[in-house]
Amino acid sequence: MTLLKKPTVVLLKQCWRKSVTTWTPLATAFNSPPYKKINFTRNEAGLFCMQELKNHEGFYLLKDNVTNHTEQLIQEAISPNRQRKMVQIFDELSDSLCKVADLSEFIRVAHPQGKFAQAAEDACISISGIVEHLNTHKELFMALSNVAHNGDIVPTTDVDKHVSKLFLFDFEQSGIHLKEEEREKVVRLNDYILQLGQKFMHGAVQPTSFPRSQVPESIRNYFPSEGDQILVSGLYTNSTNGLAREAAYKLYLYPSQRQEELLTDLLKCRHALGRICGFQTYAHRALNSSTVESPEMVKEFIDELTRELRPRADADFRIMEEMKRKESGNKNATLAAWDTPYFTSLMKRNALNANANEFLPYFSLGGCMQGLDNLMRSLYGISLQNTEMEPGESWHNDIYKLSVVHEKEGLLGYIYCDFFERNGKPNQDCHFTIQGGKRLPDGSYQLPIVVVMLNLSQPRWTGPTLLTPSRVDNLFHEMGHAMHSMLARTEYQHVTGTRCSTDFAEVPSVLMEYFASDPRVVRTFAKHFQTHKPMSEDMLQRLCASKNLFSASETQLQVFYSALDQIYHGDPSKQGTTTTETLKNVQSDYYSLPYVENTAWQLRFSHLVGYGAKYYSYLISKTIASWIWQTYFEKNPFNREAGEKYRQEVLAHGGGVPSRQLVANFLKRDLTPQNLAQSLIHEIDLNNDKIKHMVKIDA
Repeated sequence: MTLLKKPTVVLLKQCWRKSVTTWTPLATAFNSPPYKKINFTRNEAGLFCMQELKNHEGFYLLKDNVTNHTEQLIQEAISPNRQRKMVQIFDELSDSLCKVADLSEFIRVAHPQGKFAQAAEDACISISGIVEHLNTHKELFMALSNVAHNGDIVPTTDVDKHVSKLFLFDFEQSGIHLKEEEREKVVRLNDYILQLGQKFMHGAVQPTSFPRSQVPESIRNYFPSEGDQILVSGLYTNSTNGLAREAAYKLYLYPSQRQEELLTDLLKCRHALGRICGFQTYAHRALNSSTVESPEMVKEFIDELTRELRPRADADFRIMEEMKRKESGNKNATLAAWDTPYFTSLMKRNALNANANEFLPYFSLGGCMQGLDNLMRSLYGISLQNTEMEPGESWHNDIYKLSVVHEKEGLLGYIYCDFFERNGKPNQDCHFTIQGGKRLPDGSYQLPIVVVMLNLSQPRWTGPTLLTPSRVDNLFHEMGHAMHSMLARTEYQHVTGTRCSTDFAEVPSVLMEYFASDPRVVRTFAKHFQTHKPMSEDMLQRLCASKNLFSASETQLQVFYSALDQIYHGDPSKQGTTTTETLKNVQSDYYSLPYVENTAWQLRFSHLVGYGAKYYSYLISKTIASWIWQTYFEKNPFNREAGEKYRQEVLAHGGGVPSRQLVANFLKRDLTPQNLAQSLIHEIDLNNDKIKHMVKIDA
């Protein structure tokens, strides 16, 4: 073995292990390299302990089984002798399809073996075909529509009625309620929108090519070249050369006629789709059943925020401008759009008074998991227990399995932790639902199963994986999604955990970032992985405060993006002749810095495809999370009474209660645009006051 030939490495390994004996078993497990268990019996449990998935061919069996079960449920739903609630049948139908579709989608992108990935992709395609069949099943639609509008043949609850209407709206997305000619238009539009979106997203990440002669000689070496062409593939926001940042901004965001055509066509098709489906605009369709309920409320909210943010953002920009003048030696230098990311990052580094790498030893993966476990115990009486897996249960040998166990209620569900980077794995932090929770006919509960995916470096024998502060935030964020799934106790899986409105789904995960930014919480786990010495109080306070520097200007940018997204998907008569003209008009109303001529950053803004008319969701989720934090956890982030109340009144319901009603009941105030905006402004002012006492800012 190689290690035996390197005594220094062995010594380091032994010293490190000896020094971390104070870690809990959970922390020790995540601070040690995962290993593949030798299977002496050769019996395998199958992926996620599913007997069918001992090999890739099991996906074909799952597909056949769900196809047969779907037909049985359709016949039950349309039968005159039906005895169950219609919503129960539809939820079982949804549950059956989702169990295969969600599992297949995850394995398709995450499994390192081609046979498994291909079989999973085939299953995804098959499930899509089944869904398309359901979307054109008139008799099934009429059966559900009759119940939603006239009541069921058996007594129903408010939750039953709410979920039935959600199923009905999902049905109507395909235009099944329309005349055949209009329904066919909806199908064609949906297909065309999908194609346009894919092409636009592909174009949004392509580098811009310019003749070398058009780029100033002093900065040509900052960019790669291909023959006589300079290639610009990003904004170079971290470059210390102001001219390079400016050139990258102007070159990378130079208008593309092809992208303009794709975006224009996409927006026109979406508007036509909204109109055919009976909505005033596409935004009205997209916001149906959301927390804010209508584009009009979104506009009121962002307009209110804009009025309050303008002077606060201007103050941020004045500080940045002064920083630019000092750095450049030009007392007349003015701040531009290409400068803000650079000086925001610079100010945060200065505020930390340390290189970001100096924080790494205090954030071992195991330490962070211990911090999460401590927090879950304090708030909910829940422990995260590392659980040994059966052979063949995971898709790779570096996966951890957590059992989420309540001190009285017992096992609540499972979280599979796919935390480490590997070839072919998607480079994104995300949360996948494998099985949603729901109440079963015998009164028991179908346990939720989720995967949390990160892209951390692999642990070494000489030490554990160490996280940057931003990685710690990401871990807490994604575990917030996972705990939403674990703690939901809904009647139906269609509305379990994160299966709620887009503008509410991020609230629990964003709230977890507040805990990850509170010194009282971070203090419980920010300890040196070798000495176990806690982070100094000065470093701790500076780290937490630095996360809120220039929050007004950063929030204003999100308001600007949200406003643009809303206007693009709103009334065409209120838009310019091109998407860039619309951008210029919106920027003058919602952002303090001026538009840069001959640029078109919206043509690089791929979120317009995935979030169409819903980009505001980030702002609303941040605002609601802030409001919850201020009301229940700011005084004591370990408050068990507040944690239980949050669990029972918010998390437990998933999407089973309209999110606006859910939040209003919990906060005991109506979600008006004014109340929402003031909550966020209050937080910004409070953070700015704290920062002024801690960080000397020369303006």
